[in-house]
Amino acid sequence: MSIELPAGFFVAHMSGADFFGLVVSVLIIGYLFYALIRGEKL
Repeated sequence: MSIELPAGFFVAHMSGADFFGLVVSVLIIGYLFYALIRGEKL
């Protein structure tokens, strides 16, 4: 049996540094995905 916890539970138990690192990581991954999809115009 799996117990699904709300996302707020994880955010509430994260330190500020962990949350900042998560936000930066998501932004970087989003930018890399955008650059991959957009491609390069030569």
